[in-house]
Amino acid sequence: MDLPDRKHPARAPVYDHRNRSNILFITVCTHARKRILDNQATHELLVNCWQKADHWLIGRYVILPDHIHLFCAPAKHDHLSVKSWIAYWKSLASRRWPNPNEQPVWQIDAWDVQLRKGDSYRAKWEYVRQNPVRHNLTTSAENWPYRGELNRLEWHD
Repeated sequence: MDLPDRKHPARAPVYDHRNRSNILFITVCTHARKRILDNQATHELLVNCWQKADHWLIGRYVILPDHIHLFCAPAKHDHLSVKSWIAYWKSLASRRWPNPNEQPVWQIDAWDVQLRKGDSYRAKWEYVRQNPVRHNLTTSAENWPYRGELNRLEWHD
């Protein structure tokens, strides 16, 4: 059976489990995978945009030269869709981007996966945390300066 050649991710709505966590794992890439994200000015800009885009809470994140991995969870009962929320903060960041010659900044869409269990959350975080080491950007994940946690997202079964 041939699988479809997808240009954009298949996106299911966030399923509200009510009795356990609704945490998504997101990957956002730069346009043409330009290596423009790994600097302090961009890190500060993104954190500011994420704080303004308050329909979703950013948990742990790692910013790499050409993509971002982050965990997020709805901040409000009537939150924007994840697709609209990502488009919003990417637009904010693009309008404030310090280097106009780097436009367009972002790939059109993003990839998101809703986590189903706490083990998955821990495993994905370990993968994300080690990404700078795997890409030979640092020798230790703890030394990578473009990572953080804006909100503590707890897994509740």
